[in-house]
Amino acid sequence: MPIPTADVVICGAGIAGIATAYQLSVKHGLKQIVLVDERAPLTLTSDKSTECYRNWWPGPGDAMVSLMNRSIDILEGLADESGNCFHLNRRGYLYATADPARAAIWQSLAQETAALGAGPLRLHSGQAMEEAYAPAPPSGYAGQPTGADLISDRALIRRHFPYLSEDTAVVMHPRRCGWFSAQQLGMYLLERARERGVQFARARVASVDTRGARVESVRLDSGAVISTPNFVIAAGPLLKEAGRLLGCELPVYCERHLKVAFDDYLGVVPRDAPLLIWSDPIRLPWADDERAALAESDETRRLLGELPAGVHMRPEGGPDSRVVLMLWTHDMSPVEPVWPLPVDPHYAEIVLRGLSVMVPALKAYLGKASRPVVDGGYYLKTRENRPLIGPLPVAGAYVIGALSGYGLMASCAASELLAAHLTDSPLPPYAPAFRLERYDDPAYQALLQNWGESGQL
Repeated sequence: MPIPTADVVICGAGIAGIATAYQLSVKHGLKQIVLVDERAPLTLTSDKSTECYRNWWPGPGDAMVSLMNRSIDILEGLADESGNCFHLNRRGYLYATADPARAAIWQSLAQETAALGAGPLRLHSGQAMEEAYAPAPPSGYAGQPTGADLISDRALIRRHFPYLSEDTAVVMHPRRCGWFSAQQLGMYLLERARERGVQFARARVASVDTRGARVESVRLDSGAVISTPNFVIAAGPLLKEAGRLLGCELPVYCERHLKVAFDDYLGVVPRDAPLLIWSDPIRLPWADDERAALAESDETRRLLGELPAGVHMRPEGGPDSRVVLMLWTHDMSPVEPVWPLPVDPHYAEIVLRGLSVMVPALKAYLGKASRPVVDGGYYLKTRENRPLIGPLPVAGAYVIGALSGYGLMASCAASELLAAHLTDSPLPPYAPAFRLERYDDPAYQALLQNWGESGQL
């Protein structure tokens, strides 16, 4: 059915677009909002995530921690009002290392992150008078500590995380972190938005008409023309392409991101485990004949060298489930997004071998694992791995994107910020950190030269 006019047209029905429609309709009362996507809602990359969240982010500045704290506040409010229909938990992230020197490094970094607003640091080194470590419950989110626990007492590590490698010397457990069901959250927001009149058009945005450098209408590939003063680009990995409809060359690029759904039929990973992350570079365990075979090809020879830190996993589903999600973006080369997503046939085995360094009992699956399910999407990133949220040079045009691997956790606050821009509402202090105009600031350009940690897993 043709939709002749709209207050806002949103290009993209992933979590960012849906959350924006929710904010504009439910929180700001806009009546005519159209979500446009050639695919069903939440099916391009939003359903390919690990579905995790955290407020544990590095600087410079407190913008990312503040954005995530606000997003988690909103998530918890939505969980309260919905009866936690999307199964929000607070199990935390557990970073582990075999390097004892990391204790001092992590303590310094955690103190910096605490100063940015992530919560206090608690030390557990085995000394008297230290605060007792409180394990995270497997479900729920209320009444849990913030900040992080830094554990360098090996006996305490073995007591609470006996499945980790005996080489584990230090773990850090940020606590305002966990995961939830992306599909359930997205559909809850979409249903609430539809109750307020938001419409969904199954189509592709073909062009955007402007007059006097101002948005006037949006043309769909179905032939429909929607007259509108506001156009929001929430196109996920297609953000760059969508920006070109307005003559905007957005400073973003894609990385391929794959995920393994693994059948842990031996019960190696406890069902109440947090998100587990190995923070050391890895050399994969190979037998001599495997090493010889890998060395014969330029394509596989790199698997014999040192691969980057960050391999991670978590249990998926309830106590009766056997599924474990496994991820490792060990190849961070920029790529052009294409569908169907190219899948490395060796990816699942590479990730399993990497995780076996952290959880040695996983080695029992080498050569014996059930056939895993591998899917994924793309991280769309700016060079410093911070999002683009706010107005574009064309009046009435806005962007919410470059949410990299954190779109689900950031979408509630990012969409609230985008809606504030669009409705001329008061902006939070962190708003300037995510505007496109930041790249016009010489001081910001200088800062980019020595940015440091990006927070990417």
